[in-house]
Amino acid sequence: MATGWAQDGAVQQQIDDSVKDAIERARAQLPSGPSMSRCEECGEEIPAARREAMAGVRLCVTCQDEADRHQQAVGPYNRRGSKDSQLR
Repeated sequence: MATGWAQDGAVQQQIDDSVKDAIERARAQLPSGPSMSRCEECGEEIPAARREAMAGVRLCVTCQDEADRHQQAVGPYNRRGSKDSQLR
């Protein structure tokens, strides 16, 4: 198939790179270490069950929900629009 300037497999490589970046970003955001007993945002006590269920908890459920909503609003990087990905 004629692909112009793109090499064979370039589209799949771009997809693989996007997936790899998303996995690395998700792993970097996972909490680690000891959990805090109080929320670092609002100061409310974090329930023991939440601290035991997940390592490195720093926010109460309410603040974590707000942080998650903010993260979704920002959205991931769009590799398709990147000039770097078009030059590979």
